[in-house]
Amino acid sequence: MRIVCPNCGNDREFLEVADGVILTTRYIQNDDNSFTQEGDESQILGEIRFYCGECNTDLSEYHQRFLEMLF
Repeated sequence: MRIVCPNCGNDREFLEVADGVILTTRYIQNDDNSFTQEGDESQILGEIRFYCGECNTDLSEYHQRFLEMLF
């Protein structure tokens, strides 16, 4: 089943918005004093919502389908 915004017909661009996120980014300082990102981790503490990327209609009812189709 393709997700299509019932408001504007968009079926290509979507936004996933998470509340209460802790983002931890690890860095290594190099010999020349610059930094290189080694990795990152995120922890979502709040609600996750799913929106149309064109008209911002709340499509959270389709969020589970979106998650199932991530590859």
